[in-house]
Amino acid sequence: MFSSIKVAIITPTYNRAHTIVRAVESVLAQTHSNWELIIRDDGSRDNTAEILAPYSADARIRYLPRAEN
Repeated sequence: MFSSIKVAIITPTYNRAHTIVRAVESVLAQTHSNWELIIRDDGSRDNTAEILAPYSADARIRYLPRAEN
């Protein structure tokens, strides 16, 4: 029953390159597989985009950066 429910996880971030991988890996480790992760970056000036780049191969993960905070 619950496997057909799609769950949306929205994660805001700003200069959190040092913690974002832990958040993404936590979602990937869930047993429920019908989900999407939307990461909204509010203009980070650290290497958040580079750290998240390898996850772009997973169609369930979307990274939405803003140009500035």
